[in-house]
Amino acid sequence: MSISLTAAAANRVQSFLARRGQGVGLRLSIKKTGCSGFAYVVNYADEIGADDIVFEDQGVKVIVDRDSLSFIDGTEVDFVKQGLNEAFRFRNPNSKGECGCGESFTVGT
Repeated sequence: MSISLTAAAANRVQSFLARRGQGVGLRLSIKKTGCSGFAYVVNYADEIGADDIVFEDQGVKVIVDRDSLSFIDGTEVDFVKQGLNEAFRFRNPNSKGECGCGESFTVGT
């Protein structure tokens, strides 16, 4: 089981946590929503809970709750800038499709 980060994503998390002055890493989870079923939830983590799984890549901790892990195991997190827009992007091997806006995804059963 793993979650990995591109260099761009790791740099973004490290610089944001440094500016913020606190935090232990990036929290990644999913929620049921959207036109395709699930959406990624990205936050900065201030603590690690007892039920969290922690991965470390490129010096950054990625914290995932146990319920979300089966849906996003193997995901690579990237950070992209396009003009004035910037966002985390996900390459999830479990995703069987995304909605047109890219905000939600489906998984096979």
